[in-house]
Amino acid sequence: MRTRNKIALAVLLLAVAALVAWALQPQPISVETAQVTRGPFEQTVSDDGKTRVRDRYVVSAPLAGRLDRIELKAGDPVEQNQIVAVLTPVAPAFLDARTVRELEERIGAAAAQMQRTLAEAQRAEAQLNQAKADRDRAARLAKQGFMSETAREQAELAVRTAEKALEAAQFAADAARHETAQARAALTRYRSDSVATGKTGARWEVRSPVRGSVLRIVQESEGAVALGAPLIEVADLRSLEAVVDVLTQESVSIVPGMPARIELGAGVAPLSARVRRIEPAAFTKISALGVEEQRVNVVLHFTDALDRVQTVGDGFRVEAHIVVFRADDVVKVPVGALFRDRDEWAVFLVDGARTEKRSIKVLRRNSVEAMIEGLKPGERVVVYPSDALIAGARVAVRNVPR
Repeated sequence: MRTRNKIALAVLLLAVAALVAWALQPQPISVETAQVTRGPFEQTVSDDGKTRVRDRYVVSAPLAGRLDRIELKAGDPVEQNQIVAVLTPVAPAFLDARTVRELEERIGAAAAQMQRTLAEAQRAEAQLNQAKADRDRAARLAKQGFMSETAREQAELAVRTAEKALEAAQFAADAARHETAQARAALTRYRSDSVATGKTGARWEVRSPVRGSVLRIVQESEGAVALGAPLIEVADLRSLEAVVDVLTQESVSIVPGMPARIELGAGVAPLSARVRRIEPAAFTKISALGVEEQRVNVVLHFTDALDRVQTVGDGFRVEAHIVVFRADDVVKVPVGALFRDRDEWAVFLVDGARTEKRSIKVLRRNSVEAMIEGLKPGERVVVYPSDALIAGARVAVRNVPR
């Protein structure tokens, strides 16, 4: 019995010692892992912006007088030369000698403006012809292998930009012709009314210089207006573009012609666009945190048709993603797996139930993932490692690998 008791006591002491050793050993650290993958990588400059019409026309009062109530509403379509407002004289001074002199000078100014816009249209047409010639030459050289595909796409973009510039110049020339006709008609009407009747009860019809839609009614109610007072804004909503203000530190990596995606809102597929211009002057903007930032406007040209979007107009908020770098087949990891180890980037690999710290080289990164060297696809890394995690530590993976 004594020997049996001694054996039982020894077994009990060994069991207690094993239990104490197990309780004192470090417990596995719970971690979440992600897989190292291979695939496309994209680095973008993203920020908020808004849409705007490229060509906006403010129809103003050609004469001082009394404005009849404008029946048009914002969003109504208008045709070229359609009557948008009606003016009537407010007093005999409407037809005095000073007004005659002003109308004569206005005719000269309108004629000069018309000549200038015609010259601009001719210059835009010449630039379009040159751009088409450059595009055809680039297509031939690209087909023969003497020019890159990027250069050919730049030539295509130059043609589209020149076409829009010619369209804008033609719109401006039409508006100038309309202003000249209005000035001459005003003087003609004054002379015919004053000579034939000597009355001041004539009505003056203000017409739209272009075809488009009403953006805003500046003066809707009836009332007296001064010479040159804005009455209504008209624009062609098909000529929309997006303006995004980005940090000047990020703008240095953006060049005209870069592709971009524009998100209009939830449930609407992003629209493709390209960078048309980076404005040369920056400005100071206060961020939501109260920090002064230097920003610059980047103008984006829509390459997708806007017809598939039901409601988009001037001044709509958008979120733009300008693609400054893209690679189709690279090794990448989530940015949450990266941490600094002295002067290098490193990650924790999970090998079985223990971790391994490995230094890697980060080539590029965005807000979600990083393009790296030093890891193989299929390996698993710890995401958001805690300060308690060290190399060789025992871990328990929370997520189930797929």
